[in-house]
Amino acid sequence: MVKQTKAKTFQAYLDSCHRCYSCVHCRAHLANHDDLISKSFQGSQGRAYLFNSVVNVGCGPAEERLLLTGLHAVADIYCENCHTTLGWKYEQAFELSQKYKEGKFIIELSHMIKDNGWN
Repeated sequence: MVKQTKAKTFQAYLDSCHRCYSCVHCRAHLANHDDLISKSFQGSQGRAYLFNSVVNVGCGPAEERLLLTGLHAVADIYCENCHTTLGWKYEQAFELSQKYKEGKFIIELSHMIKDNGWN
């Protein structure tokens, strides 16, 4: 008897000729290197990167959290393939100096790997 397994399918595949970041747990593409804004962020469990846009990511409900840079409304984001919590999306910043983060995404380094053309 042959056991058939379902292949993993992702909602979006990033262009293979560009450097990208993938989920360390299931290798689903998460973000293009061109969408990286900053490597100087802190997640809840360590270092994190700030991205302009992401793919294959779901978003939970927004809630207010007091972060290192002040009060923000954020929504946890998770990999749509393996459901691992990856970081969060900045929905609203309450301080004027932090408004640039609105609509951007934090992904913690412990949940992503570099893929495609990093030689």
